[in-house]
Amino acid sequence: MESTGEQVKLWSSRKERETYDNQADLYALIVCVEQLEKAYVRDVISAAVYTEECSKLIAQFKTALGLVAESVSDVKAFMATYKLTCPAAAHRLLVTGVPATVEHAASRGPGSDNTPRQVAEATKDFITLSDALKMDLRAADSLHPLLSDLLQSLNNTSALTPDFPGKEKLLAWLIELNQMKAKDELDAEQMRQLAFDVENAFSEFYRSLSSTASTSGQH
Repeated sequence: MESTGEQVKLWSSRKERETYDNQADLYALIVCVEQLEKAYVRDVISAAVYTEECSKLIAQFKTALGLVAESVSDVKAFMATYKLTCPAAAHRLLVTGVPATVEHAASRGPGSDNTPRQVAEATKDFITLSDALKMDLRAADSLHPLLSDLLQSLNNTSALTPDFPGKEKLLAWLIELNQMKAKDELDAEQMRQLAFDVENAFSEFYRSLSSTASTSGQH
């Protein structure tokens, strides 16, 4: 059959075209995150560059989700439909919602040991999150960035070991919040448990710092 040379249109209205364009943007963002994750794993880019770019892509992904809400109810199903094999991107976007440098403590480069400032920053983020919980902020999109900032500060604190015991539960809460829709809220029991876990992590934070200081003073 000879080609007529006519273009096949996927849409018949402006709204349908916008839907396809928005889905194309979502597709492209997922692919970009997958490539960024691979570049970071292969040490092609620095942790600092990776963190900045990944944070930007995650924010763009969340915005894109809002634009395709009517046509894409399940991102995993969307990826399967268009044969998007991007496991690293799926984990980053759908599970944690934060860069790998927040999920895992990255190695610190030269000049990164600025302990007093790091401790002050982590303390500030602990207090900010605690205050938010006392103010009864329950929405996922309000708590997720505060918890993300706290985990990043803990990772940056060179006086703490990478396996700081208070981090595991905080990371679990971060993942749980990322599974929720932006408008979803924690219930009273979840709020109480989160406040308890944050308070315990804060106590462990200072115990770890005191232990590190005592060990250093013995040398």
